[in-house]
Amino acid sequence: MREVLSYARRGSRFTPGQQEAWDAHHDAWVVPDEAVDAPDFELTRWFGREAPVIVEVGSGVGEATAALARLRPDHNVLAFEVWRPGVATTLALLDDAGVQNVRLISIDAVWALENLFAPGSVEELWTFFPDPWPKKRHHKRRLVSPAFAALVASRLRPGGVWRLATDWEEYAEQMQAVLDAEQGLRGGPTDRWADRPLTKFERKGIAAGRTIVDLAYEATG
Repeated sequence: MREVLSYARRGSRFTPGQQEAWDAHHDAWVVPDEAVDAPDFELTRWFGREAPVIVEVGSGVGEATAALARLRPDHNVLAFEVWRPGVATTLALLDDAGVQNVRLISIDAVWALENLFAPGSVEELWTFFPDPWPKKRHHKRRLVSPAFAALVASRLRPGGVWRLATDWEEYAEQMQAVLDAEQGLRGGPTDRWADRPLTKFERKGIAAGRTIVDLAYEATG
């Protein structure tokens, strides 16, 4: 694992509802952290089928995950989220929505993209409202960096899209600068993605007077 991570692990205590969802669904829908250490690890086994793969980095409580995956039943969606109560809430939302094509995992997404995915094997990548790490001394923890942009460009299929959103203006500017500089990507700011649901988190950002910025970049291949 990397020494500088783009996330911090928070508390893991479940509410009764989260515990119920976890007990009911984690065996089927959560990939254990240690599973990736097996020399014969294959992601398709956890989905039980071959299908184009969408990766979400930082799925939070799964509001966007459940809604977007429901619209894409012919895709396998792998959601990375290290906050276990968020994973449990996601399980409940998936169950409520009747969604069967999502698997969740709580390991470092950067490491996973580098080591578990072949070049050109990802159909689409979603990064919605990543931690902005607003203090300057913490900017090195931000997920969107030149190294990560190059990695994403290599893992997306040619024409595959990286969709991002943030409510942090300065981070949006940095994201655009980083992604514009990556030769394997092309794109920029875009209108709000119509498929992306308006989540509680996004509503809080709007209520606080922050501007939501959507970005979309296509892998040039």
